[in-house]
Amino acid sequence: MTTQPLRPDLARELVARAQASATHRAQRVRNHLDAVQLGQGRHTDHANTKVLRRILAEHDWPGHRLVGRDAARAAWSIALHSDDEPDFQRAATTLLKRAVRADDAPIQHWAHLHDRALVNNGLEQEYGTQLLLRVGGVELCPLRAPESLDERRASVGLPPVAIALDSVRRRYGTDDRAEEALTGVLAEAV
Repeated sequence: MTTQPLRPDLARELVARAQASATHRAQRVRNHLDAVQLGQGRHTDHANTKVLRRILAEHDWPGHRLVGRDAARAAWSIALHSDDEPDFQRAATTLLKRAVRADDAPIQHWAHLHDRALVNNGLEQEYGTQLLLRVGGVELCPLRAPESLDERRASVGLPPVAIALDSVRRRYGTDDRAEEALTGVLAEAV
């Protein structure tokens, strides 16, 4: 039985914004954007962050009950890509953790956002979800206690890091042009 979200209007807005951003990021990764389009993408990320900031202020984290699973995932994606606003990302991480504790959001989303906020603040990540795509391949962002990484990943329902890295390598392939476009791009591992 699927329950209707309490705020389908917010759900539609979050999903539309996240889908447009995802399309733009995919074009950037494939090196299909000019300088103007790259700037438009940054503007879109700022606008999305502003909208999500308003939603968080009015409703707390937009979880499954408020906006449904797809829109909750969209909110997570918007927060994840709010890289230019590390204070906002940290605040969103706190609200998302509360939603996880209330069984209103997946813990994997929290782990990804937590890692992203750490990396964007110059700290070592905990769960190995954040990586850099470089010409030479995939590289994990700095990591706390690598020897216990897979145990921490398992504790939040993530697969071993080797499986996640293999998935990322398959997703982005080895096309030289694509690899040049990826240099230094912060991405997420599963």
